[in-house]
Amino acid sequence: MSYAIRAEGLVKRYGDMVALDGVDLEVPAGKVIGVLGPNGAGKTTTVRILSTLLRPDAGRATVGGHDVVRDPVRVRRLIGLTGQYASVDEDLSGTENLVLLGRLLDLPKRDAKARAARLLEQFSLTEAADRPLSTFSGGMRRRLDLAASLVGRPQVLYLDEPTTGLDPHARGEVWDVVRSLVDDGSTVLLTTQYLEEADQLADSITVFDRGRVVAEGRPGELKRRVGGQILLARPSLPQDVPRVAAMLTELTGTTPVQDGVNGLLTVPADDPLLVSALARRLAADGIGTDEMGLRLPSLDEVFLALTGHPATTDDEKNDDTTAERTAA
Repeated sequence: MSYAIRAEGLVKRYGDMVALDGVDLEVPAGKVIGVLGPNGAGKTTTVRILSTLLRPDAGRATVGGHDVVRDPVRVRRLIGLTGQYASVDEDLSGTENLVLLGRLLDLPKRDAKARAARLLEQFSLTEAADRPLSTFSGGMRRRLDLAASLVGRPQVLYLDEPTTGLDPHARGEVWDVVRSLVDDGSTVLLTTQYLEEADQLADSITVFDRGRVVAEGRPGELKRRVGGQILLARPSLPQDVPRVAAMLTELTGTTPVQDGVNGLLTVPADDPLLVSALARRLAADGIGTDEMGLRLPSLDEVFLALTGHPATTDDEKNDDTTAERTAA
């Protein structure tokens, strides 16, 4: 198998804070690898090392066979990077942003204009090409930012939390762009806190926690690894939730988890016959449900099982960037 990215034993410290603690990573060419983890897990630090913006304190990494420390110039010729925040110039139009980047990459003026026009068309931005960015929506800006990272025709694209702060519609637009890039043969390393995003886009997932890789595999493999399937039921009437919970406990021997918002009950269950058994019990007692069935665990449940805490928390502030500022 051909690997676009290989990293072995990466270590990075900021003073007494360890951002990476022996990270190994392999990304096959032409695939999307999702790097999943909460703020502070080491995702952005890894991307910065792989894009030659940081030097590791220990370990080794190659991109396209070139060492990121010994041969950074060749690595930079192979890669594109879209960070957590848009890097395009707010005072320029979409066309002007892309042409400027093309010229900075030593493209002749005519070639830079042609490349800009093609990318604007590819990202459905042609009609807005000459408008200032201040008139762009969040999704349009993010698409332009992705287009900017492709001006140099990179073989490997790093997307570091590309949909942070976007609404669901804009996020879906970015997902469509990523899928089209992979269809064209690009290799994508995607870091994200959005579990649904990794589930939708990634061929394989690497889970980071506290600077280490704690699991890796295809989304389905990770889901199966943490305990098979989940039996779920959501009674139509809120007053039936306790009775259905008692049925699930009796059938599985495990007390179900209850979502207090919508009354959804979930419990681990590997036996597919439990669905029909539950259906018979519900019918006999005249209880209706809006939802019932078996499913694999969600990536959120996988992350909780692997790390002991959710993938995202509202009050988590200790991200990789904060670590760098603190160390500085």
